[in-house]
Amino acid sequence: MPYRVTLLPGDGIGPEVTSAMKKCVDATGIRVDWDEVMVGAPAMARYGTPLPQEAIDAIRKNKVAIKGPIETPVGKGFRSVNVQLRQELDLYACLRPAKYIEGTRAVNTNVDIIIVRENTEDLYAGVEFDVDSDEAKHLIREINALSPKKVRADSAISIKPISVFGSERIIRYAFDYALKNGRRKVSLVHKANIMKFTDGLFLRIGRKIAEEFAGKIAFEDVIVDNMCMQLVQKPELYDVLVLPNLYGDIVSDLCAGLVGGLGIAPGANIGAQAALFEPVHGSAPKYAGQNKVNPTATILSAVMMLRHLGEMEAAVRLEKAVADVIREGRDVTYDLKADRQDPSAVGTREMADAVCRRLKK
Repeated sequence: MPYRVTLLPGDGIGPEVTSAMKKCVDATGIRVDWDEVMVGAPAMARYGTPLPQEAIDAIRKNKVAIKGPIETPVGKGFRSVNVQLRQELDLYACLRPAKYIEGTRAVNTNVDIIIVRENTEDLYAGVEFDVDSDEAKHLIREINALSPKKVRADSAISIKPISVFGSERIIRYAFDYALKNGRRKVSLVHKANIMKFTDGLFLRIGRKIAEEFAGKIAFEDVIVDNMCMQLVQKPELYDVLVLPNLYGDIVSDLCAGLVGGLGIAPGANIGAQAALFEPVHGSAPKYAGQNKVNPTATILSAVMMLRHLGEMEAAVRLEKAVADVIREGRDVTYDLKADRQDPSAVGTREMADAVCRRLKK
């Protein structure tokens, strides 16, 4: 029986990179029945919403989904579809590997890190109140009555919830992942020296859970700004990082930059009832339809999906095929060439074809 997987092509370059990914997954010999559902800009034009209920229902039914990038308007318009999906489906654990691949424009070759990011709380919970709104004014009055530190009357307000429940499950997920995957250390990243109650809670729970894994998995805590410096200078010291939502978003992009950029950065969003896989990069609408962009991040997201499905052998073969093509450096997109103007660069489809040829060898 084939696996039934929800496919959300997204918008911008999304349909191109997901088409390339499908071709590569099919070339592994694993049978997948792709249940395609419209999201993003096309869904907005047709249904008046970038995330129709049909997409959420399909993921709930199939339990596994993979998506292309979806544009998120900056400072206006609809809220991030990515965030909505994570919250609606309670996909609380975001996994973002950062691993050096020979042939990439990597800053550092000694990188093999798994970022485990809490996905539903923190500032990304979306509890916000606009400047001069009645809600913001009410909150400011209440805060100023309760706290010696005053909030200016002309402030917009964002709430940063970090719960015991949310912290326990993401930190335990990080330790369990490390143990199951032969990892040696979990580093908890925080700013508890300043945010003593929210980040302080995250840190206290982390220290408590670490005691259960003593002798099996090493543990340390690192302040987030120091972690950013350490990752640039000595990334080989780090293995599994567990972070609250906002820090996880920022640090995962930093780690992607170390190994060559977002074009090769895969991601997974895991919950108790469903899993959603996606590239980390954006939708790059200016490149849409040009057969130009790098499909690696989406293909490697499919590698993570195959592992989640238990298809380990196919996952290993597909990951190796991608690495071989990049290392060889011939059939790769412009961003993977030493000179980005190199006329020998191939397009999205052609790079996927090269990966498929490798799979068949």
